[in-house]
Amino acid sequence: MSFKSSLLRISLSFFLIFAPGLAAQDSGRDGVEPPVQIRWDLTDLYASEADWRSAFAAVQGRIQALPELRGKVSRNAESLARGLQQIADVRKDFYRLAVYANLLHDEDQRIAAGQERLAKVRAMETEFGEAIAWLEPELIELGEKKIRKYLKKEKEALAPFDFYLQDLIRNIPHRLDEKGETVLAAASNLLGSPNKIYELLVNADVPWPEVDLSNGERALLNQAGYVRHRAAVNRADRKMVFDRFWGTWQNYQNSLGEVLATEVHANVFAAKARNYESVLEQQLAQEGLPAAVYETLVAEVNNGLPALHRYFRLRGRILGIDEMRYYDIYPPLVQMKTDFGIAESKRITLDVLEPLGEEYMRHLRTALAGDWAHVYPQPGKRSGAYMSGAAYDVHPYVLLNHNDDYNALSTYVHEWGHAVHSLLANAAQPFTKARYSTFVAEIASIINEILLEEYMIANAETKEEKLFYLGQALEAVRGTFYRQTMFAEFELKIHEAVEAGEPLTGARLSEIYGELLRRYHDHAGGTVRIDDLYSMEWAYIPHFYYDFYVFQYSTSMAGAIWFAEKLLAGDEGVRRAFIDALKAGGSDYAYRILLEAGLDMASPEPYRATVRRMNDIMDRIEGLLGDEG
Repeated sequence: MSFKSSLLRISLSFFLIFAPGLAAQDSGRDGVEPPVQIRWDLTDLYASEADWRSAFAAVQGRIQALPELRGKVSRNAESLARGLQQIADVRKDFYRLAVYANLLHDEDQRIAAGQERLAKVRAMETEFGEAIAWLEPELIELGEKKIRKYLKKEKEALAPFDFYLQDLIRNIPHRLDEKGETVLAAASNLLGSPNKIYELLVNADVPWPEVDLSNGERALLNQAGYVRHRAAVNRADRKMVFDRFWGTWQNYQNSLGEVLATEVHANVFAAKARNYESVLEQQLAQEGLPAAVYETLVAEVNNGLPALHRYFRLRGRILGIDEMRYYDIYPPLVQMKTDFGIAESKRITLDVLEPLGEEYMRHLRTALAGDWAHVYPQPGKRSGAYMSGAAYDVHPYVLLNHNDDYNALSTYVHEWGHAVHSLLANAAQPFTKARYSTFVAEIASIINEILLEEYMIANAETKEEKLFYLGQALEAVRGTFYRQTMFAEFELKIHEAVEAGEPLTGARLSEIYGELLRRYHDHAGGTVRIDDLYSMEWAYIPHFYYDFYVFQYSTSMAGAIWFAEKLLAGDEGVRRAFIDALKAGGSDYAYRILLEAGLDMASPEPYRATVRRMNDIMDRIEGLLGDEG
């Protein structure tokens, strides 16, 4: 998802930043009275539903007036500054409306009123796009020379828009005429339909199975239940959970295949419409990323697969499993019950992030003191976790499904990292430059996870506890660096298939995914055996509907590890450079922001540092194990 400063790209998918690979969390309290829900205070957005409706009507009227700017914006530098500011002000207020609608809907997606409210916002999104579809063609017609002249003449008034205008100049070959832009704007709601269909199907309509576990517990295997029970101690339970869960997904292989295929076709259509050779080229170009970033990531991850295979063999040794299967990759290396309620999660988060400095901590303390989060699972609530930071004049909001274990603590640290990033960027940048790229966003949150890991390892009181947290750190590299790159390879392959004119069915998606799954887990070498049924996992990953989003988790982990190594070594210069990178928001391309901070994501170094960390963690584990096993 791009958070780049654009007056046209207003898709609702831009509003949320998700925890990586986290499809769902579960309360972990089957048969126990759930805790009292901790809710976010949406009155900070609007005092009441009536106020939201009034604001909606007002914004709608302002949107309808925007076409009146046509032909006037480009007259001179002053009119350009006034027109762009008027459009930006409308967009800012639209985002606030949309954040409110999204948050209310995600509290309980079953409620019809919430669905209707969100549908109204999505319709407004399309209306907004149509109302300013003339803008970029008019600016393109103005020409590079005159735009640069205007920027020089009205330097201060146009400062909030200078990056947007420079980016527009760079992308002139990919802009359409007015008619083309109007058609694409009108089609935006339709092109976003696959994601909406997918979410409704898997969150509201699929009948998830129930199973009886060996401990006598009856478990509902919805997405949250799967996340919880795939790590069951009993191996037969794990196999049953996998078989029943993926068997349910397989029942929908054809329909879900058609939904994802439609998403891919929509992306290919949009890329072709904007004169790109491929969807990948378009996505990288939107972020100003050199192709070397993606190419180097995939190459280095594949070069680093021996470290991943070493991890699976170590896992088998610790778990006492001679032949590892795919359902053996989730149980912790050491079984340990963890208990991190919200109060404890908050305390630890404040301790863990002290190395980031007082300015960071000031924003964090403000965030944690406010009613900015919806905390516990409840029926109908959106699964997983995310930070919503698009309400520029208010503050970020965080959706959690906190279950009081270490995974919940890690997610807590992660999402508040996003929130503080938004606070830093909003304080340092005007609205038009505050919305940052995912390419930087995930570094800001994953570094918090790494600091948490090292904190927990350092403060562990027993060998078993230390092994547990080392295992969690190891699993984080597997899940974010390797797994997300595998997803990225899958996403590239299915787009390349459609671009080559190949049919994309549910069965073909399973075949492509299965080939990658087996290579990454060394099925042929016998490291981890993969059953055919588990190739349905592609259907479980919601991130495939966010247009080449996942590879940035992998690059972000690599970047976070690069920064964390230096922060933990006490490098004050790197700490300042890191905070400055967060403050930069969307004032430049993310690649250049990181380069300014000393990090080149097109070079092999951050990826090799990640593989080194993985091997270092395994060295520490094997040192603790000694001659055991």
